[in-house]
Amino acid sequence: MQCDNKLRQQIAGNLNTFAVQPAADPGLRRAAVAVLVTDQGLGPDLPGIAAPESWSSAAALLLTRRSEHLRNHPGQWAFPGGRLDAGETLVQAALRELHEEVEVDLDESAVLGTLDDFVTRSGFAMTPVVVWGGPGLQAQPNPAEVASIHRIPFSEFMREDAPLLDKTHTSEHPILRMPVGDDWIAAPTAALIYQFREVCVRGREVRVAHYEQPEFAWK
Repeated sequence: MQCDNKLRQQIAGNLNTFAVQPAADPGLRRAAVAVLVTDQGLGPDLPGIAAPESWSSAAALLLTRRSEHLRNHPGQWAFPGGRLDAGETLVQAALRELHEEVEVDLDESAVLGTLDDFVTRSGFAMTPVVVWGGPGLQAQPNPAEVASIHRIPFSEFMREDAPLLDKTHTSEHPILRMPVGDDWIAAPTAALIYQFREVCVRGREVRVAHYEQPEFAWK
């Protein structure tokens, strides 16, 4: 699947017909993440995923590994994002975090839509804002927040063994994980990836807010 205008139209069209479900509790703290669509470029540099020999136009999502020095969720897989500043909209927060974490500057015309809110165990209603970065996007990690940037090709998230569902003693619902090379990403980020795959790429109405998160992601 190529990162081109056809894909942009496909994602935008699927989001346009998707009935977003917001978090039910208006008192939750609000956060937004940027689900950024770009190309694979020269990445990824992950075990189990072959890097292309030259710049690749294959569609990819941009994810980060959070800095080990952060107080919350150090070292975990994440989309660029964070809590809303006073007076910000969800879209404004997602675009600001893109700039602050990975030095990507985009305006609201790049926003294709949103997915369902996901309420985290750490007490946030997290809104995924789907953003079109397009081919040739340049990004640089802010070392204060981001340890590394990874362009994960769509093909990894379309694998037949994804998602992985694990029973847990903390909920009647399973923990959702998405395999990536020889590694895996856990909910909440994995749940957003899975819903992106089903809604934006496959055009299916799939809900993910009920999935549990592993205990290491609660803090």
